[in-house]
Amino acid sequence: MKIDLTGKTALVTGSTAGIGHAIAEGLAAAGAKVVINGRKEATVEAAVARLKSKYPDARVVGAAADVSTAAGCAKLVKAVNQVDILVNNAGIFEPKDFFEIPDEDWTRFFEINVMSGVRLSRSLMPAMLKRNWGRIIFISSESAVYIPKEMIQYGFTKTGQLAISRGLAELTTGTGVTVNSVLPGPTRSDGVEGFLQSMAAQNKVTADEMAANFVKEHRPSSLLQRFATVEEIANMVVYVASPQSSATNGAALHAEGGIIRSIA
Repeated sequence: MKIDLTGKTALVTGSTAGIGHAIAEGLAAAGAKVVINGRKEATVEAAVARLKSKYPDARVVGAAADVSTAAGCAKLVKAVNQVDILVNNAGIFEPKDFFEIPDEDWTRFFEINVMSGVRLSRSLMPAMLKRNWGRIIFISSESAVYIPKEMIQYGFTKTGQLAISRGLAELTTGTGVTVNSVLPGPTRSDGVEGFLQSMAAQNKVTADEMAANFVKEHRPSSLLQRFATVEEIANMVVYVASPQSSATNGAALHAEGGIIRSIA
């Protein structure tokens, strides 16, 4: 199977680093024009430059906008006009005791992790339906199902993404548009790597040892028994964004290494 996204335009939110950047790279390598998004002009420009350096023939542009706000989403929509593939990847996480999470944190997580995807899908999906082709992909998490007690505010937003994704898929009946979610498990993205390095220093072990210990202690049901790479998650997303995935719609696709004990 050869995935060819030539002629398609993809917007990946939160794509200056981590899983988002790996997704952007995978889409660009498959021939899509890719819009890199982040909050700051400097980081967006740097991410665009990295991709262009690696893929000189790739069509990569940047659009700086803070998708945690309605104004930021409107700015981004205006900049991209229309897209064929929307990857709602922007998100935050933070381990915190439930009893110490203030209202402001719940609102902040909801605005970034949930409402960014709601606003962008609401703006960009109608044109996809009119053209009878499009892909909307929410980057959720195994935490949507396996709610982590140390990040309940995060798990709640990831569960919300699954509900929204499935609901939007119902609006695509009989069309060439699909809406799906991808559920990564623990992944060694830039943000997670910093967390692992910090915890490793505190515990006087290496980051690799810290990662292995985390899986063993906090995700013991993992069949993978390790953190995934950002490229492994991106591979799933590139397939879901492709014409070859046309029969996959309304799905919650697991890329979490078997943590969730389910046959469906």
